[in-house]
Amino acid sequence: MSVTHPKGFRAAGVAAGLKTGDARDVALVVNDGPDAIAAGVFTANRVKAAPVLWSQQVLRGGIVRAVVLNSGGANACTGSQGFRDTHATAEHTAAALRGGSKPLLIGAGDVAVCSTGLIGELLPMDKLLPGVTAATRALTTDGGPAAAEAIMTTDTVPKNAVVSGDGWSVGGMAKGAGMLAPALATMLVVLTTDAVAGTEALDAALREATRLTFDRIDADGCMSTNDTVLLLANGAANVEPTQQELTAAVTAVCQDLAEQLIADAEGATKHIAIEVLGAASEADAVEVGRSVARNNLVKTALFGNDPNWGRILAAVGTTSAAFEPDRVDVAVNGVWVCRGGAAAEDRSKVDLSGRDVTIQVHLHEGELSATIRTTDLSHAYVHENSAYSS
Repeated sequence: MSVTHPKGFRAAGVAAGLKTGDARDVALVVNDGPDAIAAGVFTANRVKAAPVLWSQQVLRGGIVRAVVLNSGGANACTGSQGFRDTHATAEHTAAALRGGSKPLLIGAGDVAVCSTGLIGELLPMDKLLPGVTAATRALTTDGGPAAAEAIMTTDTVPKNAVVSGDGWSVGGMAKGAGMLAPALATMLVVLTTDAVAGTEALDAALREATRLTFDRIDADGCMSTNDTVLLLANGAANVEPTQQELTAAVTAVCQDLAEQLIADAEGATKHIAIEVLGAASEADAVEVGRSVARNNLVKTALFGNDPNWGRILAAVGTTSAAFEPDRVDVAVNGVWVCRGGAAAEDRSKVDLSGRDVTIQVHLHEGELSATIRTTDLSHAYVHENSAYSS
């Protein structure tokens, strides 16, 4: 159940001292081939971390042999020195892999770099580079779980997923618990597959998967500087799935990881699915769902177990989606508390005692729909984010 489930991949996670204690904080994922095709999607934030800028350059060539990741520091808003440190990390990783027990013909331009942690501070390179060396020595075909653990920040659990096809598979790992918002939701994700796939097929599969999964989780409306999702393919299974099969498998892994991300969101006591139905367009459905997901009055009401449908309807009204206010219906956990823009079933019938909450908003404008996943806004979320850098 990890990035090393597909054939031809090795991984490792080690403690380099970037985080306090003996927690793992440097991860490495290596593609042993025979192919090294890759695709990636990155944060839409205009303030991009140095590793994002570096990895975007690497991905232009469509080839990635290794991904080195660290927690304990985002290397974001660190100026030219931060970019030089990212370049040095890629150079060091490539050199260590060329001289390893299973040498790879690899250069810095074949290495993607990802970082996560506090924004605005330079990485301690005297700790990071020895950590990279240790990770290259620890590489194994069952090292995926350790790698997933090494990229955790405020996550409480590592996140892994696998989907198997007919003789091929897709594996993945992710981190993310706060700043969860499009685009992509705040995360680092590495996906691997041993399927045979060209650059265009891989890119199309990843972008469609991301659109339907990571771009539809929104815990707190805050977009990161470091979001990166990478998909590596090596063809080791010698099976070439159809585009539909590849996209479906990648989407299934991304959906699994996305649900794990939202379930582990900082301070969350509710796991909320907002289903927008009867929209004139998919874009309308997404806009409405996201407006409800980001509404602090809705989120605090649900934290207090209050099915306050008036706040939901008010959030819908802030959008540009096509709808008539006196035709909108709203249900909370299956109870239609609002019909035609007015009170309907008794709100006391709504059971909010559990963790899972489903909100349905029917616009009665068409046949399109979308689901946005979010969380409530709790005391614990405020406390964790007020104390994060101290």
